Formats: sequence, C-alpha cells, structure tokens
Amino acid sequence: MDIVCLGEVLIDMFPAEIGVKLTDVSAFRPKPGGAPANVAVAAARLGAHSAFIGKVGDDLFGHYLENVLKTEGVNTVGMRYDEEARTTMAIIAKPDENTSEFVFYRNPGADTRLKPEEIDLKLLQKTKCLHFGSLSLTHEPSRSATIEAVNLAHASGALISFDVNYRPSLWKNPYEASERAMTVVPKVDLLKVNEIELVMLGGSDDLEKAAKSLLQHGPDLIVVTLGPKGSFFQTADGSKFVKGFKVKTVDATGCGDAFIAGLLCQIVGGDNWRDNLSPEKLPTALRYANAVGALTSQYLGVIPALPTAERVNTFLNQIY
Repeated sequence: MDIVCLGEVLIDMFPAEIGVKLTDVSAFRPKPGGAPANVAVAAARLGAHSAFIGKVGDDLFGHYLENVLKTEGVNTVGMRYDEEARTTMAIIAKPDENTSEFVFYRNPGADTRLKPEEIDLKLLQKTKCLHFGSLSLTHEPSRSATIEAVNLAHASGALISFDVNYRPSLWKNPYEASERAMTVVPKVDLLKVNEIELVMLGGSDDLEKAAKSLLQHGPDLIVVTLGPKGSFFQTADGSKFVKGFKVKTVDATGCGDAFIAGLLCQIVGGDNWRDNLSPEKLPTALRYANAVGALTSQYLGVIPALPTAERVNTFLNQIY
C-alpha cells in the first residue's frame, strides 16, 4: 500500500451559488467529501494504491460514501460503521471562489467515534505513508485512535503526514486547535500548513522563520500552501518557494487535499521515501503538487474535480 488516509469521510453540502453568505444560499447539493478521503481518492487517480480508515454512520449516506471510495479504487477495508451516530455533514458556503465557510453537523458525528481497537493493523504495517488531519483530533475516541495509528505506522517505517486543516467552528478557539495540533507534530515527518496555520503554529508570518521554528519540534519537512501563489518547503538542509500556475479558478475547495496527494505520490514513489526529502528533489515534487491543486480548482466540487495522472502530466508538458 502506498498511502493510507485516516480521518473523516463525510457529506459536503455544496451551495447552489458562489458569492453569497451561508445564510443567503438558496439550496445545497450533497457531495462526497472529507479531507483525508479526498486525499485517498486524489492519490488513487494519480496512480497510487490508497486506502481509507475511518467511521461513518450505518445510514444511507455512510454506505453511499463507502461505495464512492470503492468506485474510485480506494481500499475501504479500514472503514467502520456506527449504529448509533449519523454520518457527519458539512454545510458549505462560498463567499468567493477561493474562500469557503463551513458549519459541521456532528452531535456527535460517526467519524469522531472511531476506536483504537477498530484500527486495521495490517494496512498500517504495509503502507509507505499514513496521512491524517486535525479533525480526527477534536474528540475522543477518534483522537486516541489517530495517535495509535500514527504510532503503529511509524513503527513500520512509514512516512507520517499531517495536514492541520484548521476548521474554526470545530474548536473553542485557535489556541485549543494549535495546542492539540502541536501534541502530534513531534510524531510526524511531513507537516503541511496554509498561511493561517503557519502563523498559528509557527508564531510568525515570515515563511522561513516560522517553518524553521516548526522544524525544531520534530518534522523533517514543513510544507506551506500559498493558494494561487504556489507553495514553500523547509527542511534542515534548505528551503524554496515554488511558484504556482495561473488558471481560471471556479472552486478552490479541496485544492489543498489535491496538493498533498500529489506531493505524497511524488515522495513515496521510490524505494525509500527519505531519499525524496532533499532540497534538490522537493522543488519538482512541489511543482507537481501545485499542478494537481491548480487543475482541481477549475471545476466545482472536490472529488469530481480531482485530476488523473495523465491530465497532470499533459498540463505540465504544455507549460514547457
């Protein structure tokens, strides 16, 4: 297995219009979503063998979501069903094409009820990479399940990838979110943040200064996504800004998920993922990831917009 993604798979209720506030949206359309699930699908479309670990409600939406993942080629042996809690739902508004507002319906959501003993050990022992986000850290028992999965995958030599994916409505305040995220940062190899999360965790809006600060907590690689501008990486041996691609953006939702999937596919593609964390190789990997994110932004929704490897390669070949 190349990449195992752990966390939430849920129903995204996408707005019928872009450019209005949540309370002014006229209608919503259900779409499959959830950042780790998006990464699993994106990786599969890019040619990787991916799997998903998480929990959904034993309801129509839950079974629908598993079927979506299976149809996309994602291994779902790690999925679990909860008979007491419903599948989590996220209501989304798009004030503009690059901004999203989220309201999560979790009371509790089935994704927060994944237990440590429900983790699929075989998947974690065989994978090259485990990827997760902060939404599985908001509540127990999914918090303990996530940490257990990280420990198991790390013991097997897998790359541990963490996308902070900060969602304000799920936390009491930014301090709580930052504190919880920083408890797992020492356990990860790759930490991915956006500009807001960089300031939250790194204490500065200076890319290099904040990223170097975060390196001191244990990761080998800090990656900062900068939207249409591109991305930035920092390792102990060097750093670089990698320019983004100019495309007509329709919907930027999920572009960060597409980006990290592209990056992980590049990093774990060889025999030893550590060899691909050098400052010499990372610019090419980030350029590829930037392209995956840019192509995703050209269509509405996340999973329907995720590009195949062929489409990414064609796009990159046309650039030069």
